[in-house]
Amino acid sequence: MSSVAINNVVWIAYNIYFTMIFVYILMSWLPNARDSFIGELLGKLVEPFLAPFRRFIPPIMGMIDISPIVALFVLRLAAVGLTSVLNYVFVG
Repeated sequence: MSSVAINNVVWIAYNIYFTMIFVYILMSWLPNARDSFIGELLGKLVEPFLAPFRRFIPPIMGMIDISPIVALFVLRLAAVGLTSVLNYVFVG
């Protein structure tokens, strides 16, 4: 497998999960959006990743939750790190 293919697979997976998290965050602004089928599906896929960040980062002034921003930043770092490690292992 070439390094370009490895990078493409990792970045496509990153973009899909980033979009899922982003849509899930936007759904919190709409009443009852998370109770729909798509909201529940996204919740099952995204909440396990967001839950540790919500545990350690409290909301600001009791309302503003910045933990998804930190989670997206960590997701980006993980994608960059994974591409680096995979390129090192497979390409040399």
